[in-house]
Formats: sequence, C-alpha cells, structure tokens
Amino acid sequence: MLREQTEKENHEIVNQLQCFIDFYGSLSFTVMHFIPLGTKALFNFDTYIYEAMKGTLESILVLIENGRVNDAYALLRKFYDISLINVYVNLYLKREFEIDKFVVVKIQNWLSGKEKIPEYKEIRQYISTSLLEPIQKELAKLPYEAIRNRCNDHMHYNFFSHLLMNTHVVDIKRNEKLDQFLKDIRYVVLLNLSYILYLNPHYMTSGDIFDYHDSGIIPPDNLQYEVAPCVQNMFDSLIKVEVPLIAKLIKNNCSMNLN
Repeated sequence: MLREQTEKENHEIVNQLQCFIDFYGSLSFTVMHFIPLGTKALFNFDTYIYEAMKGTLESILVLIENGRVNDAYALLRKFYDISLINVYVNLYLKREFEIDKFVVVKIQNWLSGKEKIPEYKEIRQYISTSLLEPIQKELAKLPYEAIRNRCNDHMHYNFFSHLLMNTHVVDIKRNEKLDQFLKDIRYVVLLNLSYILYLNPHYMTSGDIFDYHDSGIIPPDNLQYEVAPCVQNMFDSLIKVEVPLIAKLIKNNCSMNLN
C-alpha cells in the first residue's frame, strides 16, 4: 500500500529540525564578528560552516516532510561529518597557532583547497587526546557508534528495509523510525555544541554588544559575558537535558553568564 504523494509529515521532528535550522542561522551571523587566529581569512570561516550546516538541516527537513527518510539519513551522515570538522578545525588552530608563525598551514591549505581534511578516525583521535577530553569522556557514553553505523547503512542501502524508507509504502513502524531519527540528530547537534561551546565559549556572546560597537557606542561593562538567547535556549533544551554533566563542564570552563 502506498501513502498519498501529497501527504506531509507531521511528526515532532519537523518542529525540532526547524529549531536547529533557526539556531545555526543565528550562530552563523554572530560568529562572523570573531576572526580566528592562524589563517589568512578576512572573515570567520565558521560563519560559512554554520551556514552550510543550516543548509543541510533545511535539506533534511524537506526530505522528512516528503517521506524520504532514507535520503535524510544519508544527509545526517554528512551533517555528522561537518559537525566534527567544525570542532577539529577550531581545535587544531588553537593547538598549533604560534605568534611567530601566524598562519597554521594545514588549515589554511584546507580553506584554500590545497589539502583535504583528515579522515573521520583521525579527527576523532585528535579530539579525544586534546583539551576536549572531559567532553569526549561524557559523549563516549552515548550511542554515537550506532548512529554512525545507521547512517552508513542507509547511505549504502545495506538492507532492503532502508530502501523502502525512501518510498511511500505504508509502514506501521514509521513513527518509531522517525523517533529514532529525531534522537540521532539531537545527539549529533549535541556533539557539535558540547565541543564548540567548551572550546570557544565566546561564541555564546549576545549580539547586543556588536550593536553597540556598530553604532560607535561604548557597551556597558561585562556585556561581553551575556549569552545570546538562542544559545541559552539550546543549552537548556538540549545539553542540560541530555548530558547535565557536560552543561556543568561548559559553565565551569568559561565566564559567560549561562543560567
């Protein structure tokens, strides 16, 4: 039996994806004010990374709404990769930058298209043996290997049932599968934000301070420690809910006024 071609998905995941889309759009705008050391870039390349992540989430939303869960999982694999690349690039710059060697060649070569980013396993190893180890230790308790395997199975059509998830065949377990996808994508966003907010707490800064600077007005004292509402909302609804200990680690590692 086939579902109607015009039927749109009304699962909770639709609203959750829109929330993530809005968040990464806001983050992309905010971080452009922070120029990373170690590259020749005139703008923060994370602006473009977060814009790309937003774009992938928008594509996933379209697929989910139209019943193409198999393709959505293939894009989740892509989103997983860029989530880790975002962390790896920032971590590598932080570890390798030296004042007398202004440009970190490996990252500059990646930005200019001269060198590929390392493979997934190398990135994971680099992160796990860094200052991010406390975050990694807690994330290791979550089912990331299973999520990665699920994404790969869908990518390569390892099971016929995965192919059917890209059709309009009626599936009595469809909501269960969408529940699983929702859990999986929440965990991937959790991974990205847990690492990046611990590594770059200034990314949480409210945009109010930039409005003052753009207007040529001296901002109030300590405004740089105010957290953007979109970050606080994600911190409360995702990080605190899924891994309270990581929320505590992030708060203890910075001077930002996180609630």
